[in-house]
Order: sequence, then C-alpha cells, then structure tokens
Amino acid sequence: MSNLTKPVGNYRFRILALLFAATSINYFDRSLMGVMSPELIEWFGWTKQDYSNIIIAFQIAYAIGLISMGGIIDKLGTKKGYFMSIGIWSIFGMLHATISRGFSLIGFMAARFGLGIGESGNFPAAIKTTAEWFPKKERAFATGIFNAATSVGAIAAPFIVGAIVYWSGGERGNGELVNWQIPFLITGALSATWVIVWLKMYKKPENHPKVSKEELEYILSDSETETVEKLPWKRVLFKKQTWAFSLAKVTDAVWWFYLFWGAIFLADKFGVKIKDMGLPFLVIYLIADSGSIFGGWLSGAFIKKGWTINKARKITLLICALLILPVSYVAITDSKWVAVFLIALGAAGHQAWSSNIFTLVSDVFPKKATASVVGIGGMVGAVAGIISNVILGSVLDNADNTGFFWAFMVAGSAYLVILILVHLIMPKMTPLDENLNLIESKV
Repeated sequence: MSNLTKPVGNYRFRILALLFAATSINYFDRSLMGVMSPELIEWFGWTKQDYSNIIIAFQIAYAIGLISMGGIIDKLGTKKGYFMSIGIWSIFGMLHATISRGFSLIGFMAARFGLGIGESGNFPAAIKTTAEWFPKKERAFATGIFNAATSVGAIAAPFIVGAIVYWSGGERGNGELVNWQIPFLITGALSATWVIVWLKMYKKPENHPKVSKEELEYILSDSETETVEKLPWKRVLFKKQTWAFSLAKVTDAVWWFYLFWGAIFLADKFGVKIKDMGLPFLVIYLIADSGSIFGGWLSGAFIKKGWTINKARKITLLICALLILPVSYVAITDSKWVAVFLIALGAAGHQAWSSNIFTLVSDVFPKKATASVVGIGGMVGAVAGIISNVILGSVLDNADNTGFFWAFMVAGSAYLVILILVHLIMPKMTPLDENLNLIESKV
C-alpha cells in the first residue's frame, strides 16, 4: 500500500460536485410546489385536503419508486441508473406547466406521481456513488456536502418563484396568477446540461483514466474487495440492519413537512406572501446547509480521533436529536422570526441526522447492496410522510391551524425516540461482507 499521507488526487470531488448539482436540481423541482402552494391553492380553488392529496400522490410514487429504483440502480449501475432517474423526473416536472384549471387536481396528482417515480432514484444513486468513490472515513462528510444541495434547491425556488410569478390584479386572490408555469420548465434545461456532463465524466474509479493509482488506493483503503455477483433483493430486505436504517428514515416525514407545508404555515399564521417568502426560506435552508456539512464532518472527526464508527455515528445522531427538540415550540410563538429560526434549527439538525444515517448504509452493507437498502429505507420514509399528510390535511381543513401545533410537537421529539429504537435494533453496527454475513473482526 502506498503512503496515503501524501496528496492522492481529488477527482472524487469532481464526482461529488455532480452529485451536488443533481440534488440541487432535484430539490428545486420538488420545492416548487411547496413554495407556490398558498397561491396555487387559491388560484385552482383547492382545499388543503386537495393539496394534501397532490403531495400524497408524489409520496406514493416516491415510495414505489424507491422500493424498485434502488434495486434497478444496483443492477444497471450508477451511470445508467442516475441517467434514467433524472430523465424521468425532468419530463414530469415540465409537464406541470401544461395543466389547465379545469383538470388541475387530477393533472397535478398525475404529474407529481411521475415526478416522484423519477426523483426516487436520486438518493440511492448518490449514496451508491459515494460508496464507490470515497473511503468510509470521508463518506459522511461527502454525503453531508451533496445532501446540503437539498437546501440549495429549496433556497433557489422561492427567489425564482418570487421574481417570476405574480397576480395580474395586484394582491393574491385578485386577477390571474401569471407565469406559474415557468418555474416548472426551468429544470428541463438544467437537467439536460447535467445529463451531458454526467455521461461524459462518470466511470467507476477503478476504470477511470483520470484517477491516479494513489487516489484509487486511498478510495479503496478501508473497503472490502467485492465480486460483481448481484445480491437478491429479498436477502437485503430481511436483514435487521436494513430495518434499523429504515426506521431512522421515518424522520423524512418531518423534512417533507417543512418542505411542503412550511410556506402554508407562514402564510396562514403570519400572512407571508409569495414575494416575501424568499428571505425566510433563505434563513431556514442556509442554516440547514450548515447542519448537513457540520454533521457529516463531526462524525468523521470523531472517527479520526480513534472512535469506532458505531460510537462516532450514534453520538453525532444524539447531538442532532437534542438540537431538534426546540422545534416543538414553533406553533406557539407569535414571532415570525422566532418561528423561522426554530424551524431552521430543526432543519439543520435533520440534515446533520440525514448525512449520518445515509452513511450508516455504506458503513454496514457492501457497495453492491447500498442502493437497494437506501431505496427500502426511503420507501419507509415516504410511507411515513403519506400518513402524516393524510392526517394533517384533514385536521387543517376541519380544525383551523391546531394541526400545526401537533405537527411541530412530533417533529421535535421523534428523533430521540427513533435513535433509541435504532440502537436497540443495531447496537454494534457490525459490517456485513458481500454475502451479508457479519464481519466480526470489523466491530
């Protein structure tokens, strides 16, 4: 083995930049509905339950897509799998712009369903790419970097929407909602550019002509050698480690609550209009970005200090869970900016949490199983989001905004409870070999 303390090359960070760009596009597309929701509800005449049903259509497709897309990406490989995913979500994202008022509910449900199928491939492909291109000691940090792109997309959405979309009669509710279609079309051009670059640049590191021998040795320095034989999906499904990760992904419902209902909460409680939504979202998601990067760095720093991977990841998750607790008080404050900062704190904690739970998969499972496991866990998170949206949409239509009180209470306390359960299921995080047997020497 070469001396790994000397410079080993950095081509892996170019690949990471592509993951960051793809995830930014993904979340820009996904965030548009949430940002425009107060105006779209009024323009199309939807109830909050109608809006909830549109979100649920996306989440059902996302769950279906995750349970299948992860396995497809493991079979096709990262290059082809990512290309397929972004192609599907781009087409259905642009189709939103063709929907008329007369068929708005059915049309948006259909478009969001297709979008969910396509977008379900992003994280399985990105986590698999990270496992292929980074050693374990860098994976949480790398995941934190590209996971921070979710906030970049969410930040861009309200500013672009605010600059383009407006009511022709002045205030909301008067005249026509103008240019609401254009933001849905923007992602088509962005995605086409990304696909061209991806197809040109991506190969596995061991086959890439621009990866030095030293960098390749560094990438593979703490990984087990694997065969190319595919693992049956059902073997992954019944491992307790799969379900420990899946339980941790239940917290996706909280993130989606911020994403899809945050603008409605700010509009209903504090009267925030679409043109003023950019600054609160900027604060929320910039702080969320810092959480994503810091959370990924922190567990890596613990590992470099000599901590076991098990201790480093779980102590970091505990810090995240404690950081998120204050979000329980969002609904009872009368200050818009206190509410914004508490949501931002919760979002930062979630992103730090997310960076580490994604890394749990590549810490424990062989590379050829990572996309499948991420897909199964993401499906569980999507189902949790579906259940929460069914409940929240109904409560908000029938009991004013008391639903937000309970939603924020659950959002603040869920992580601590889930972490305890994850630890009980997987107390040692013992890695599995390529046949999914425990590697006792790696504990």
